[in-house]
Amino acid sequence: MTTLPPRAARRCAHPVNLLHATLFFSPDLDVVFKELGFEDSSAIRLAARSAPLGAVGAGTVAATFYNYNHGFLARHLPAVWETASPAEVLDARTRAMDTTLRRLLGEDAVTSPEMAEAAGLAMRAAEACTRHARPLYSGNADLPVPDAAHLRLWHATTLLREHRGDGHVMALLNAGLDPVEALASHTATGKGMSPRWVLGTRGWGRADWESAVERLRRRGLLDAEGELTEAGAALREALEEETDRLDAAPYEHLGAEGTARLTELTKGFLVAAVGAGAFPADLTGKV
Repeated sequence: MTTLPPRAARRCAHPVNLLHATLFFSPDLDVVFKELGFEDSSAIRLAARSAPLGAVGAGTVAATFYNYNHGFLARHLPAVWETASPAEVLDARTRAMDTTLRRLLGEDAVTSPEMAEAAGLAMRAAEACTRHARPLYSGNADLPVPDAAHLRLWHATTLLREHRGDGHVMALLNAGLDPVEALASHTATGKGMSPRWVLGTRGWGRADWESAVERLRRRGLLDAEGELTEAGAALREALEEETDRLDAAPYEHLGAEGTARLTELTKGFLVAAVGAGAFPADLTGKV
């Protein structure tokens, strides 16, 4: 097994994850899905991410997504599959991603040798992903690999993102953090979504958030101002280290040089996407 530099896998997973996430903030997703008959933005995004699992209901999605309110999910699932089948949703998702990447990166980047190189490296890393106890990864791994390089890269980032995310859920359970506690403690790091975005997209109410913050205070993980304590910061770092451990195989398989190159390429594409307005300005923060 190749030994990677410290945190090399995490440094690579960060731009990979964010490049994947551009779809879920894209207006192109809404346009394509509304052509199928969808009207609600939350329903669109829940369908787009859960479609690889089939025509699932709220229970399956609550289990696999982890940090969503079950009642919120039940308002949309399984009803979304009456609007479009999972196969139709997956086709629409691919078309939306095509439009999104062309809009954010430009035609030159989409057809560049660097795009093809990044797609090849990411797909090679994904060869070492494992299916057991990884439902979201495994569902996406059953999908066909697109021919176009930019769509192949996005498919690979999806595999890598969901593989890491499935492992992160294991770490959250082991740390004893429930869904809202996980969100609130992540937000407290300054790297997670702001409370406004969390509450608007995950279906929790302000009372749920405040209750979770209070539970974290009682555990000594947050202070009176809602900032991470030393113990809280240590817990969040331990979570990331455990996630790194569970997600090491793809990057070990790719090797140190390949991982460094994939990091460089995806970071370059991500910088361009962010510069083109891929994410809302107020997405992250503690307020």
